[in-house]
Formats: sequence, structure tokens, C-alpha cells
Amino acid sequence: QQGELNSFLWTIRRDPPAYLFGTIHVPYTRVWDFIPNNSKAAFQASSSVYFELDLTDPYTISGLASCQMLPHGENLQDVLPRELYRRLKRHLDYIKLMLPHWMTPDQRGKGLYADYLFNAIAGNWERKRPVWVMLMVNSLTETDIRSRGVPVLDLYLAQEAERMKKTTGAVERVEEQCHPLNGLNFSQV
Repeated sequence: QQGELNSFLWTIRRDPPAYLFGTIHVPYTRVWDFIPNNSKAAFQASSSVYFELDLTDPYTISGLASCQMLPHGENLQDVLPRELYRRLKRHLDYIKLMLPHWMTPDQRGKGLYADYLFNAIAGNWERKRPVWVMLMVNSLTETDIRSRGVPVLDLYLAQEAERMKKTTGAVERVEEQCHPLNGLNFSQV
């Protein structure tokens, strides 16, 4: 029941009120029905909405892509133990083989091809830093593949905010996201 859901919506009592709502990076269709009405009403009533990052900004997207790359032309094969690299390559070969079977008819109807989808997710993986490859591999599951093409909750809300002509912005810069993850040493990853 909507009334029994914990909204995790924080209200800052001022005039007008301000709200803080934590989102998660999953396709919005997986969680939308479980977001309580008070959170949806706060979003509707707000004239300005600020997100973790501005996922509608091409510079943000390109900055995220470039921060994931190993420095100085290094390759993943240079930094991973040989056997781990081989296991990773075999796993990605398996994913590439399975991807056409995991795709939905709706995805195919929208013109998505398995090779395109694989390259969109895992393209240039040999040049990425280990932490980003780990995050990528964690998203290469049948369930995640089937929901590709559906925006994550943050992006969905950003698109809705733009559609509703709300002022939008971001509270973090790409560097603030990237540098802590890139600062992890190999054993932490």
C-alpha cells in the first residue's frame, strides 16, 4: 500500500520547503511503482531539481567516459594478473554470445542489435580502469540487459524535470565522482 511505504524523503522546513530524496541507479520501471506518492508530489511541486550529476549534459557523459580510462595508453592486460584477465575475457565472450538471447522483442523492435548493445556497454573495456570494469561486469546480467533502453531513475527524473520546464542542476562534478573511485588501489577493487 502506498501509505505504508517508507519514502526516504527528507523535508527541510522553510518557505518554500526543500526536499532531499535519494535515488538509485536502476531502470526507473523497476522502482517507480514503489516510490510513495509523497515523494512524487514533492517532485511535482518543486520548481527546481538538482541531481547527483547532470546526466542530460553531453559534457558530463563524455567526462565520465574519459575518467574511466587507464592513463598513458595502458591496457587492462598490463595491470591485471594474467589469469584474471583471461577469465574476464572468457566471461565477456560468454556475455557477447548470450546477449542476443537475453534481449527482449521490444528492444529488437526499437532497432537494438546485440553487437551494438554489447559495444555500448563494454566497448573499449581493455582500456578501462579495473574499478570501472568491475562495475561494468556487474551490470552485464540478463536482468540488466533486458532493461537496457529504459532510463535509470535519476535520468528519468531529469528528463521529466526538463519536460516540465523545471530548473535543473547537479550537486557534483564528474571529477568528484571519478577521483575517489580511481583512487582505490587494486586490492580494494
